[in-house]
Amino acid sequence: GTNAEYMEKADRDESSPYAAMLAAQDVTMCCKEFGITAIHIKLRATGGTKTKSPGPGAQSALRALARAGMKIGRIEDVTPIPTDTTRRKAGRRGRRL
Repeated sequence: GTNAEYMEKADRDESSPYAAMLAAQDVTMCCKEFGITAIHIKLRATGGTKTKSPGPGAQSALRALARAGMKIGRIEDVTPIPTDTTRRKAGRRGRRL
């Protein structure tokens, strides 16, 4: 697995579209070495009690994979969705602004 950490020095840039692009390019390099030309994609946001939408890097990672000539099969969302949730942070009265 490629992680954005070793490409991006600053913490805030780890989930950035640019880091995702670099990671995707890395992935395609590895795949080409193994002779893999087509992939299925599993997309996962944080899920659970946290955000259910994928981060800023998701779209650009997909785009980079497609642009690098990977054939993309099916895209599947594997974000964990709780059926009966543990308690969210923010307490009884929620987030008050």
